[in-house]
Amino acid sequence: MDIWIYFTLLAALMQAIRTAGQKQLTQHLNAMATTAVRYIYALPFAWLYLWWVLDYRQLTMPELNSTFLQYALIACVMQILGTVCLVAAFNYRNFAVATSLAKTEAIQVAVLGVVLFSASLTALGWLSVVIGVVGVLLVSKVRFTYKDVFQNPGAGFGLAAGLGLALTTLLIRQSSLALNSDLLLSAAVTLTFMITVQTLFSLVYVYWQDKQQVQFMIRQWRLCLFVGVTSVIGSIGWFTATSFQNAAYVKALGQVEFFITLFITYRIFKEKISLIEYLGMGLIIASVVILLVWA
Repeated sequence: MDIWIYFTLLAALMQAIRTAGQKQLTQHLNAMATTAVRYIYALPFAWLYLWWVLDYRQLTMPELNSTFLQYALIACVMQILGTVCLVAAFNYRNFAVATSLAKTEAIQVAVLGVVLFSASLTALGWLSVVIGVVGVLLVSKVRFTYKDVFQNPGAGFGLAAGLGLALTTLLIRQSSLALNSDLLLSAAVTLTFMITVQTLFSLVYVYWQDKQQVQFMIRQWRLCLFVGVTSVIGSIGWFTATSFQNAAYVKALGQVEFFITLFITYRIFKEKISLIEYLGMGLIIASVVILLVWA
């Protein structure tokens, strides 16, 4: 298999595990502080990984040119805005619809990639993306009604969250390619740069919003460290995979994360899996098979 497949599967696994950790962390921290943890506690490991790649590849740091800085800084902002929109959706009626719409990120990556960066997908590639998104929405177990989608401001925030995260994925790829360097190294540089900037942004914001949250983040250091480590490993997977392959294909394959999340939910949180969820998982698997075998 191509290297991007291994890194995508690693990313999906780590993101599902990180989500389980964040689910427990929200019992101690507010939404913004929980988001900040994934950057703050990941930062030293990101720098350590960059150092390892430089040593392993026997390369020197590439120049952070203006094109890289432009794409990477916008990606930082887009990821933060995407997260803010998702958090804002929680304040509205039926936020489950909003969070489900945020999961249309994969199809938004495909469309925006074509429109903004002239990325191309085969017909089977498009089919894989669409089937995967339908599978994810079924796994979400949300009933979409006209009132909940078109008369609920939270739905707009959900779509905006998906848009922000989709743009982040595309900009990560453009940032990495702008370095014109070894792809493993350029992905590591992009990752470390973005986590450093986002750590500064999020730490300042959390401290300004509620100083006590910083104290809680220190007290819950074991769980925060778990979230940070799984987050940085997952990010290594996402950043590297999108450096090697079209972002739409990476996100299409990455939807196996929801399959993994359901398994974790069943095994750890002892929640039952419904027939609709099994159908959704089946569609996600079909999407992956189409992508890897025929697309």
